[in-house]
Amino acid sequence: MRPQIQGIVESVLYTDDLAGTAAFYEEVLGLVPIASHDGMRVFQAGTAQNLLLFDRRAAEADKELPGGLVPGHRCDGPGHIAFHIAIADYDAWVEALRNRGGVIASEVTWPGGGRSLYLDDPADNVVELATPGLWPNF
Repeated sequence: MRPQIQGIVESVLYTDDLAGTAAFYEEVLGLVPIASHDGMRVFQAGTAQNLLLFDRRAAEADKELPGGLVPGHRCDGPGHIAFHIAIADYDAWVEALRNRGGVIASEVTWPGGGRSLYLDDPADNVVELATPGLWPNF
């Protein structure tokens, strides 16, 4: 019998402007930075969940660390990430984004009752703020 996945620990987005993209996640979305390394920024994105921002070029090379080798990785073109927000906070998020310079590209109401806000980060990644009701398991 296979053990079950317990959740997502980290999601990665890639950028050519690490400082500018990191500023967006900290200043516009209010994520808390928890680590910064050469070519990488890490933000807390909920309980036991993290957003990693990688400098696109630096991430392609293997990284030999004291504990072992981290294989190089990459993503060509814009990526996508969805953050969980509370249903009761949806309108407050709309207002906060408008006040912080976040341009809302679109809004969607899903068949299950969930709602999503979409905006682009400085690296052209598509950022979604989604309420429960988006998926059958969320």
